[in-house]
Amino acid sequence: MSKMLMLFLLLFTSVQAADLQAPVAEKNPKVLKKHGDTRIDNYFWMREKSSEKVLNHLKAENAYTAEMMKDTADLQERLYQEMRSRVKEEDQTVPYKDGDYIYYSKTLKGSEYSVYYRKKDAPGALEEVIMDINELGKGLDYINVTYPSFHFNQQLFGYAVDTKGDRVHTIYFKDLATGQVLDQKIENVTGDFVWAETGRIIFYSKHDPQTLRSDKIFKYDLDTKKTTLIYHEKDEKREAYVSKTLTKKYLMIISGSSLSSEVRYIESDKPDSKFKVFAPREKEHEYHVYDGGDRFFIMTNWKARNFRLMEVGLKDTSKKNWKEVIPHRPDVLVESVLVFKDYIATSESFDGLNQLYVIKRGETKGEYIKFPDPAYWVGFEINVNYNAKNLRYDFGSMNRPYSSFSYDFEKKDSTLLKEKEFPNYNSADYESERVFARAADGARIPISIVYKKGMKKDGKAPMVVYGYASYGMSMSPYFSSSRVSLLERGFVYAIIHARGGSEMGRHWYEDGKFFKKKNTFTDFIAGTEYLIKNGYSSPKLVFANGESAGGLLMGAIMNLRPDLYKGIIAGVPFVDVVTTMLDSSLPLTTGEYEEWGNPNDKKYYDYMKSYSPYDNVTAQDYPNLLVTTGLNDTQVSYWEPAKWVAKLRELRTDKSKLMIMKTEMEVGHGGKSGRYEYLRDAALSYAFIFKLTGIK
Repeated sequence: MSKMLMLFLLLFTSVQAADLQAPVAEKNPKVLKKHGDTRIDNYFWMREKSSEKVLNHLKAENAYTAEMMKDTADLQERLYQEMRSRVKEEDQTVPYKDGDYIYYSKTLKGSEYSVYYRKKDAPGALEEVIMDINELGKGLDYINVTYPSFHFNQQLFGYAVDTKGDRVHTIYFKDLATGQVLDQKIENVTGDFVWAETGRIIFYSKHDPQTLRSDKIFKYDLDTKKTTLIYHEKDEKREAYVSKTLTKKYLMIISGSSLSSEVRYIESDKPDSKFKVFAPREKEHEYHVYDGGDRFFIMTNWKARNFRLMEVGLKDTSKKNWKEVIPHRPDVLVESVLVFKDYIATSESFDGLNQLYVIKRGETKGEYIKFPDPAYWVGFEINVNYNAKNLRYDFGSMNRPYSSFSYDFEKKDSTLLKEKEFPNYNSADYESERVFARAADGARIPISIVYKKGMKKDGKAPMVVYGYASYGMSMSPYFSSSRVSLLERGFVYAIIHARGGSEMGRHWYEDGKFFKKKNTFTDFIAGTEYLIKNGYSSPKLVFANGESAGGLLMGAIMNLRPDLYKGIIAGVPFVDVVTTMLDSSLPLTTGEYEEWGNPNDKKYYDYMKSYSPYDNVTAQDYPNLLVTTGLNDTQVSYWEPAKWVAKLRELRTDKSKLMIMKTEMEVGHGGKSGRYEYLRDAALSYAFIFKLTGIK
């Protein structure tokens, strides 16, 4: 081939790539009216999931994304292999004892999923395979299996399986004495269930088939095959689920929303008895109940914004009899509690960091477990023994992989049980920081940061900033082995803990919801500006990332400050807030009224509309954008990001920016399952970033 011909072919190929057109979505105006306000939605038709036109459009978007990222194919494969090299192929969890057996799971070389094992707690006991998720998942694009839940005889167990990612499960039962899965199964359920402590009886929750609101509790007897409706939660803002206390003495039905809860209970060896209400539901009263043997303990926000711990006798559990055990503290949020026979452990949040507090029952003062690192996360591990003399917990940080510890209640010290191993990684090579930015109203915004040692704060480092900040969920500084591929290439990675989470206490959540939701967006922007001002990066090198409600955050900051970010990665983004929240037939909508408000009320409608990303797309220059979604997503419907991308492409003023969307056609909200497959998604996201920063 002549040099002239080769040059011509190269030029022809480059012109073809430059001229490649993004899919142009058909505009079919839909008039939406509410409260005297009119909105025109040109892409409302994308809601028809079974429509060939919709599916063809999504496939066209996938093809366009593949073509636009074709030049990164080798890079994506290299990134995938690089991230996979940090995964320990053969690993085992820390065993725990329950009854006569020791339980644990393993990951085997080349396998995507865990294999569950047990053995008798006796010298020379043989290992027994309980369940192999790899076998269950053969031939499936997606599988999610709940942890095995054992009948009290420890020979029969149940497990729930979701094979589409749509949160619809089937409960199966396996008899380990025979090794056979029983013919009986319970379909179209939530996957939430508990065993009674007599007979072969389970209690499980079931959702409304359309809205997927978990609203009914049933009892099922495997011997008689009889199903009985036990409870129906009719309040559309509430969901109902079941649990069993650590003592295994009580079964509980918890009916709750984000603002209120109500607990019913029976003794677990009396499954035919009638459930009693522990404390009647009240507006904005949240409480959780724990069995303490001779009394109940209650974590409650009654006259305690950040929650406190109280106790009450077994006979009359009404609030008038509650007595304080751990008082309310205005600067400490109690997030969860474990009650043992002799001790109580609480997981708390103070000044944006997790803490574990341990107190001996009957005493008034306890101890905080001490941790290294300026930014870290810590949480309870598997604790199944009410009579335990120690507490199991996990600890990790932005640069330190998580480790499992056992805290001795009497000695007041921790013993390392297992440090999670990541090949080709040395935590000493990386630096972790915790800083505070200032919001416009003076609020201190925590930011957790990690980077490779030696990074100069001269504004030349590329940076990824991550945010979620909704539902009061605290986004603790966590370790990610895949993130190392960013750090090794000189990136700074930061989590901005904006209002809407609970990192700074209950007020941090309340100041980022309802009519204060815009604080979430302006906090994230203020955090980004702080990092730029202090030399961590510059606007031409900053990428923002968020998923689900964090995707709402991404959409909002794109509209508010598109100049601040080189690119945005939005996973399963909740961006069409008004339309979704007006449709009570959609999953989650009615329960979400206590997070965003009910737009059937004009004041909420007007406020939502003022920030809803889809409704506020305008003719301006937007950042580069990568959007991911799942066709089977029941939490954020695929059509929200699909409509959003179409509208952005229509109105943006700079058509040269990369704007792509990938739809997984066989999965839901959580993306691909499997410990390796999800790395493909990370490789795509990183390749998108590297393509825009010139990293080859």
